[in-house]
This record gives sequence, C-alpha cells and structure tokens, in this order.
Amino acid sequence: MSQVLDMVTSQKLTYEQKVMSLAHAAEDTLSVLNIPEKTRYYFEINAIDDLYEGSAPYRPRYIMPDYEHLLTNGSEFLRIEPPEDIDELLNSLMIFYKHVPSITGFPVYLGNIDKLIEPFLDGVSDKKAKKKLRLFLNYLDRTITDSFCHANIGPEATRAGKLILELEKELQNAVPNFTLKYDPAITPDDYAELAVHASLYCANPAFCNHHIHQKTYPTDYGISSCYNILPIGGGAHTLSRITLPGLANVATSTEQFLYELLPDCLEALGGYMNERIRFLVEQSGFFESSFLVKEGFIDANNFIGMLGITGLAECTNILMGENEKRYGHDSEADDLAEQIMKVISNFAAQFPAKYSNISGGQLMLHAQVGMDYDIGITSGVRIPVSDELENIYDHLRHSARFHREITTGCGDIFPIETTGRNNPSAILDIVKGAFSLGSKYMSFYEENSDLVRITGYLVKRSEMEKYRDEQVVLQNTTQLGTSNYDHNHLKDRKVRGV
Repeated sequence: MSQVLDMVTSQKLTYEQKVMSLAHAAEDTLSVLNIPEKTRYYFEINAIDDLYEGSAPYRPRYIMPDYEHLLTNGSEFLRIEPPEDIDELLNSLMIFYKHVPSITGFPVYLGNIDKLIEPFLDGVSDKKAKKKLRLFLNYLDRTITDSFCHANIGPEATRAGKLILELEKELQNAVPNFTLKYDPAITPDDYAELAVHASLYCANPAFCNHHIHQKTYPTDYGISSCYNILPIGGGAHTLSRITLPGLANVATSTEQFLYELLPDCLEALGGYMNERIRFLVEQSGFFESSFLVKEGFIDANNFIGMLGITGLAECTNILMGENEKRYGHDSEADDLAEQIMKVISNFAAQFPAKYSNISGGQLMLHAQVGMDYDIGITSGVRIPVSDELENIYDHLRHSARFHREITTGCGDIFPIETTGRNNPSAILDIVKGAFSLGSKYMSFYEENSDLVRITGYLVKRSEMEKYRDEQVVLQNTTQLGTSNYDHNHLKDRKVRGV
C-alpha cells in the first residue's frame, strides 16, 4: 500500500504514468499462475525475470496487427471506412493505434509505414505531403509516450520513406523507432545512405538484415519494441528471460553450470512461460473478445513465446574465473560462450511451447536488451561497454558469431564520430559487410546527438537531464533509460570513426 501511495503522490509522474503504474500494481495483487518452488528459487537468485509482465496476463506482450487489412476493409468496431486519400489514411491510423494494446499500454508496432502511405501520395506534392506527415509524426511522438514502439520502412525505396527520413532528421522525435528492412540486393545505395545520414542526426532508422529475417516465419515479419522480429498478423504471447550472470554466480563449476544448472533453469523458465501463455489463451478471454481477432487484424495461431537471454558476457567471464579470459577478447572465453548458446538454442528447439503454431511449437530466442534495474549486466550477447573491441570489423565478426542462434531479435549499437556525417557510404559499407557475415541488426547515432539508443529504444539526453532534475517528463521510457544509461555507463560506449 505504501508503494501505491508513492505512485499517487509522486511529483515525477504524469497523470497517465500514474494510471498505468496503478493498473500494474492492481494486477500484481492477483495470484493466478501456478509457479513451482524450483521456479521461484530461480526468480529469487535473479536467474529468471518476467520483465514487468505482471501476475495475471490479460493481453499478449506484443501485438503486430496487419494494417494492410485496415486499408482494404476498414474496421466495423471502430467505425472506420477504407481510406480513400492521405488525410483519411492518417486519421484512420491515428484512431486505430489508440486501440492496439501491448505490455506497455501502447502499440509497439505501427506497420510497414512507408508502404501504407505510398499509394495515397499520388497527386500530393512533397510540400503538402510533408506538412501532413509532420503533423502525423508529431502526433505519434506526443501520444505514444513510450519509445518501445517501432515503424518499419523498406526494403524497397519509396517516396513516402524518403519523406519520412527527411522529416525525422528535422523533428528529432524519440517515437517511433524506425527500422529500415535492408537488403543490398533490393535497397538502392542512395536510399540506404539517406537512412544512414538521418541516423547520424536523430538515431533513426536502425538497420535490419532483411535477407535473413524474411525467412523467419511463413508470413511477413515486422520489427517491434526492442528489435523484436515477429510475425505480422500475430505477435508474442510473452517474453521472459534468463539472466545468465545470476545463474553463473551460484555455479560450483563450468561443467555443473553447463550440464546441470543451465538445463534445469531453462526447463523452469519454459514451464513458467507456458503457464503464462496458458492463462492468456485459455482464461483471460483476450482472443475471444478483441475486435483485432474478430475482424482479422491478428490470428491466435500467429503468436509465439519469446525466450530472452541477457548477460552472456558477464556469465562467461564469471565462469572463466581466475584465468581472466574475457568474452570478446579470448578464444577460450568465446568458445565457452558458444557452448552456452548451444545449450540454450537446443533447449528452445525441443521444448514444447504452448499455442505457438507459427513457430512450429518452439520457443523463439531473443537477445533481451536490458532493463533499468540491470546493473553490471550487458544486454543480450553484446560485449560490455568500455570493453569493446578496438577494431570495429573484429567487433562485428564477433557479433555475427553470436547473432546466429538468435531468431527473434539481436542487435548492436555504435556511436559514430561527427565526421561520419560526411561519409554515409562508408558506414553503409560496414552494414553490408556485417550483414554478409550474418549480423542481424545494427543502429547508429552521432556521438554528440541529443537522441541516443539506450538498448533498443531512443531517449533524449536533454530529457534525461530534466528527469535527473526531478522534473516530470512526457515519456516513461525516459525514466527507464536514465537509470540504464547511468548504471551501465552508456556514455562510455566506444565512439567509432569511419
């Protein structure tokens, strides 16, 4: 009750943030999940984490509506007719987004936005289109006050995508994250270089390896929240994670960790995820009551369970012990890390995941990008901040090795020297090389830019300063980002030259 009172009386939360915090607190008063003692133990030692999902799942964590369906059919529930011009399209999307739930309370996926807009630009001048899109983009930034929100462009070049990239550079908005689905065989170099140039002003867009990810599901994919590669027309029931350093800290030996602790913890985590999915599908009533299902925007068969991993670097370094071999720097450490990943990926491939038809009944692996309470734990399979490899090409070769096992999202972040703005083609060459090796996702920002990527989401340094000064800030991810930025010394990321 004291925590609830703290929420009610807080002078650092907006009204909307208070309402959402109170709703989460109410949910956590329930106890509807069957959680075995062994699973509770792994929670207690910080080896398993539910990532703020709450005690009673009543909506999928991530929802990826088929927005093309809105363009052709409208929505009976929302009384939206199929749009006939650009104004009707943008108005329809603004209405629709308001009614797409997720774990954050906001939509985490806004669609292949350039392809939604492109057909409606015929006969509209660039000047008029930019005015309309500027208002639309500012609406998104000011009303979706959580930057775990993605919109996708590409891989083909579009006029709509070009206008969006030009506007984002000007607007400096934190929402939404944009991702370019990039494939050098499809995406023209001048278009990709425009995207690189924009990212060095506003940290948008990031680059996704389209050639690899288009094979993930039998349907098209979209990118949502923090680099989540999910099926359009579906999404993810849940994302729970194994926090590997918490498990390594109680291991008596590397062998015990690999062959006893890790398999046992994964079984507990898989069972916990299945219990969350069971309640959501069988008891919550979401799939029976949502207009998204009834009108064909999503299909219950297109949802998966995401098994997140984090802290591979610290886990490896703990297990290497006194020989001081380090993840990313020594072959013995990297070989051990690969062993750990093989155990995890083999488990995901054989564990029977409930109601996960589109993934063949398997859990899908995700390099979980970290939380505000992670102290000294590096996101996913990344090399720790301040310990990055000196040579970016060596760093990317290492990244590619550990991206291979990750099916639903794994990425790296690179601050770039200011002079990089003068040579976007050189940065694009780095992307091409990294993607040819198997890297799956990359993002950039200029070393002094206001907008920075915390993990998979954007926050403004200026907004973090306001929050540190006890001021109210619009986006709740500023609160999360400030703690993460400070705890994990993200200002010390190695700045790369080109």
